[in-house]
Amino acid sequence: MYTKLIINNEEIETSQYSSSLNPMDGSVVGNVSIATIENVDNAFSSAKQAFKTWKNTSAHERMYKLELVAGALLQKKNEIAALLCSEISKPMKDCIKEVERSAEYILFTAHTYRTIEGRLVDGDRMPGINHLQKTAIVTYEPLGVVLAISPFNYPINLAVTKIAPALATGNTVVFKPASAGAISAYLMMKIFSEIMPAGVVNFITGKSSEIGDYMLSHKEVDMIAFTGSTQIGRHIQELAKCPVYLELGGKDAALVLADADVAKAANEIVKGGFSYSAQRCTAVKRVVVEDSVADELIGNILTRVFQLKVGKAEEDADITALIDLKSMGYVMELINDAKNKGAELLCGGYSEGSVVYPTVLDHVTKEMRIYSEEPFGPVLPIIRVQNMEEALSTVNDSKYGLQSDVFTQDINKAMYLANNIEAGTVQINAKSDRGPDNFPFPGIKDSGMGNAGLKDALLSMMKTKVIVINL
Repeated sequence: MYTKLIINNEEIETSQYSSSLNPMDGSVVGNVSIATIENVDNAFSSAKQAFKTWKNTSAHERMYKLELVAGALLQKKNEIAALLCSEISKPMKDCIKEVERSAEYILFTAHTYRTIEGRLVDGDRMPGINHLQKTAIVTYEPLGVVLAISPFNYPINLAVTKIAPALATGNTVVFKPASAGAISAYLMMKIFSEIMPAGVVNFITGKSSEIGDYMLSHKEVDMIAFTGSTQIGRHIQELAKCPVYLELGGKDAALVLADADVAKAANEIVKGGFSYSAQRCTAVKRVVVEDSVADELIGNILTRVFQLKVGKAEEDADITALIDLKSMGYVMELINDAKNKGAELLCGGYSEGSVVYPTVLDHVTKEMRIYSEEPFGPVLPIIRVQNMEEALSTVNDSKYGLQSDVFTQDINKAMYLANNIEAGTVQINAKSDRGPDNFPFPGIKDSGMGNAGLKDALLSMMKTKVIVINL
């Protein structure tokens, strides 16, 4: 399959393509268009022109079209999921769930936007103003053109979480996916372009090294919504001349106290630490455990890890190929560094092709890179501590602040830790996770800026307009 660019609802062929490879066996899944600077300019020009009409389209009509997109996406879920599975080596069952969740997100975006209304504010709440002398009409307006950028691991869902709120609020979109997963994203954007008016959605693919910085600093960009690495996120902050939403990396910790239900904690940790080979920002990436229950916890963790299936995404294996050999090499660097500095390898620690076998490391210390670096692969470091205060200090000893998990049967300890852990979200007695999608999803420190919860995303893509009536 050859993808094309989509500009002003027209499919544009390019003279250059890059190959999208199956991470498991290196076979060619398809070819992805490489856009030029001229293509980028045309996409932004199209979006800017369409904005003039789309912003004045009734909210009812905009929501109706989003609902049509959701229905069409569900109709093609098997086709899109099959491509996802091949492109990014994600288990097939998870690919189907991703498409279904994305359609659901679009529907709930439309529903949630219907609940956001303007308001009247009476001035006489403040001194010196007589009754009805001053009344403010407060409304919300779209920002303009939103540049949406999604990562490889959720090419559909993490695109939809940007595109749907943008369109609902009256903005238009230029969307650039990561190269891995771009074919699946192309199929989705064909659906959008078949339903939305010309220019409302535009689809650009290509080499970030050639068009990335140009897009980020483009004069027609009114907001940037990005999910990806912290390094690129910080680069976006430097270049952007508009509001930005950044959903970046994480080093999510599972904190296990001595009074925890150890079997439950182990089950949640393994699900959170190894699902989709831990190629998720919300994956459990370190375990901080009180030493008195560490051996029991590790025994339970290993029992579950040994039950994980390693293999092909098409066969719904738990552990599949990482996105590329470079990612595999980085994860193996972290594992070998820890081993060389005294960590005890309990299982795994080796790779075949792009597959890293599920790895558990005990007695991880601050001197090891795996203590602080995000692996984005199936490796779980165990950090032992002596008490709750040391556990809290260790969890907060990170440049990241996306999520953390607390496992304890004492609600007072749970709330104390939740209130003192430096993370956007703290899960109590469950693995870190994104969602439900109506929950806020903030990141602090190097984990991001802004909020991706449904209502929060909608509000972030609008500006407040105040009209004061003087009588």
